[in-house]
Amino acid sequence: MLRRASITLGQYVPGDSIIHRLDPRTKILGTLAYVVILFLIRGYAGYGVMAALTALFALVGRLPIRLILRGLRPILIILVFTVILNMFMTPGEVIYQLGPFRVTDAGVVQAALMASRLLLLITTTSMLTLTTAPVDLTEGIEYLLNPFRRLGVPAHELAMMMTIALRFIPTLLDELERIMKAQMARGADFESGNFLKRARNMIPLLVPLFISAFRRADDLALAMEARCYRGGEGRTRYRLLHVTSSDLVASVVMTCGFFVALFV
Repeated sequence: MLRRASITLGQYVPGDSIIHRLDPRTKILGTLAYVVILFLIRGYAGYGVMAALTALFALVGRLPIRLILRGLRPILIILVFTVILNMFMTPGEVIYQLGPFRVTDAGVVQAALMASRLLLLITTTSMLTLTTAPVDLTEGIEYLLNPFRRLGVPAHELAMMMTIALRFIPTLLDELERIMKAQMARGADFESGNFLKRARNMIPLLVPLFISAFRRADDLALAMEARCYRGGEGRTRYRLLHVTSSDLVASVVMTCGFFVALFV
């Protein structure tokens, strides 16, 4: 059963660490650069450097290791499928054969690299939301999108939509778990049978889940209108974002780590 506790994306862990106090723009740009570098690396040493960088920020951010590892649980199926696909589909020297399927040496290497990339990608993006409050995340995204307003990009609206979407992930998981428990109490079975059977059994959950999502969206819209929300035009800010020395140090550390990972 999929539980909210197993999803870290969209959750926020309050804290007073250096990572928590960083400017959200620094964390957003650092995460985007991290993702780009992950797709440029082609060797184990580079992934080792990126993993060390992730572990460093998790340690400085005082994030529970169990929470980070628990966030990887939902992608285990995707991870296993990716590893198997790369092991059997990558051409190279055959090291093991199972009927018509052949495991190659290049396939094993590629599978390990893809698994490392996926694990680091999910872990780092989860750390962004774990250490950044939703309000700060909205302001950071809006600040970064403001230069594109001259091109007609609705910066404030896009930032608000993205933040609400992230915030609703744990909420919808709570709702999904509640619906599953209610249907299991009426005799529904979601845990027995093979993967395809369990997937078919999940279909009846979609209708009540969508209805609940639309209801919550309508309630949120009414609440925002009741508070006279009319978009970003003319709105003042309670707290302005400022780049501090901690942001500069974090940027230097990330930049050095990225260059080492690329050229090691």
